[in-house]
Amino acid sequence: MIGRRTDGTPIRRPLSPHLQVYDMAQMTSATSIAGRVTGVIWTVGLLILVWWLLAAAAGPRAYAAVSWFLSSWLGVLGLLGLTAAAWYHTLNGVRHLAYDAGFGFDIPTTYKSGRAVIIGTAVATILTWIIALTARA
Repeated sequence: MIGRRTDGTPIRRPLSPHLQVYDMAQMTSATSIAGRVTGVIWTVGLLILVWWLLAAAAGPRAYAAVSWFLSSWLGVLGLLGLTAAAWYHTLNGVRHLAYDAGFGFDIPTTYKSGRAVIIGTAVATILTWIIALTARA
């Protein structure tokens, strides 16, 4: 698309913004992209849940295989990542509910709420795993 600069000179502009337009170091861009990524991770988690439920319905051998995988180092790492994604997506969703209500649009509040989501995700993930590991014993 041909556009004009403020001084009137012509310039070629993209039809829609793309990755090169955004500064990934900004809190607003980073939290937005992370929200989308955690949504995809949630989808993978749903597939793992379906696999686990189908294995439970299929019998002891299938269930033992899924349990073995989920208790392996790779499975535990995946479940840890899924836990972090769940907390991030949830806390960021609450943040967006505030946006929907018209709150938190000024830059200082946006950065504070973004940091709160990131710190809250770390704390909630650690607490979730502490509770899960101590309740299991």
